[in-house]
Amino acid sequence: MTTTDRHPDDPRWMARAIRRAAAVCPPPHPNPRVGCVLVRDGSVLAEAAHEQAGGPHAEAAALQAAGGAAHGATAYVTLEPCAHYGRTPPCARALIDAGVSRVVVGHRDPNPRVAGGGIAQLEAAGVAVTEGVLAADAEALNRGFLRRMAGGRPWVRVKLAASLDGRTAMASGESHWITSAAARRDVHRGRAEAAAVLTGVGTVRADDPRLDARDVEPAVPAERQPQRVVLDPRLTTPPHAALFQAPGPVLIGHAEYVNEARARALRSCGAELLPLPLQEGGLDLAAVLDALAAREINEVWVEAGPTLAGSWVRGGWADELIVYTAPHLMGDAARPLLALPGIETMAQRQPLAFSDVRRVGEEIRITARLV
Repeated sequence: MTTTDRHPDDPRWMARAIRRAAAVCPPPHPNPRVGCVLVRDGSVLAEAAHEQAGGPHAEAAALQAAGGAAHGATAYVTLEPCAHYGRTPPCARALIDAGVSRVVVGHRDPNPRVAGGGIAQLEAAGVAVTEGVLAADAEALNRGFLRRMAGGRPWVRVKLAASLDGRTAMASGESHWITSAAARRDVHRGRAEAAAVLTGVGTVRADDPRLDARDVEPAVPAERQPQRVVLDPRLTTPPHAALFQAPGPVLIGHAEYVNEARARALRSCGAELLPLPLQEGGLDLAAVLDALAAREINEVWVEAGPTLAGSWVRGGWADELIVYTAPHLMGDAARPLLALPGIETMAQRQPLAFSDVRRVGEEIRITARLV
């Protein structure tokens, strides 16, 4: 790892670059979130974030805003500057040409097209480089991108909403609304930050959701809505489903052999159909993730009933649970949070690690990592 002397203010400015990147919603899928802050003599010259794939990278936007003042400045960048030509020119070269004297990097880019090449280019040009400042916080910006680059699969978050006694719907199926409007707005923010929103056909038939990101400011344009994904082995999604009335693409995963008339009806609604192998009575979730990674999906937001949600957890495919706990009780006849058959002893419990607990409207939102 590159080592140069760290300055006492490095964490302060890197934290600012991280906040700038985190504020971009929706993120620049499939690219990573990146923030850049240019500093000289303790003052910010310019700052920017990568707003949209195909648009200026954070470094380029900040350098353009700073102009000639960037000469001799320090650039704080959450992710290693790229060194290759993609849809935009390489940022390492732009920093060198601007005369930046030092670059502080949150962490290296695991993309094989970068992977240390940007740092090497900077150092070869005589630019001092410091790595690893607030690395964990910078990496948290791009868990899905990092997972896809390193492991070939997206980051999966399973959203759940339940009463205090862990119930998600009445025995009749009634569930509108378990949580408050504030919590539901927060869910829309979660959808907007994901590259794909996934559910099962049972939820489509019972609740007729749109699964788009609507209640978000600023509004998410149609072309940047998340990919909606329905797991529907037998293609029983109704052609009149609200999914097809909302903006953005719909991908339906199904078993390899299905009724061709149903397939034609769904294609006529604009759905893309994806044949997938079956496993244990449902679609193979490993194959689902592989297919989404092939589409450059970094983060998947799952909203499903207890059976499908439980399958993501039971199979080890979920990375995080996002649980909105509402201040009411629904009784033991109501439907459970997750279907997790086979847990019969304390030793078989699924361990979790709480990473965030906060109040959202009337609810408590718990973010828990599976460990």
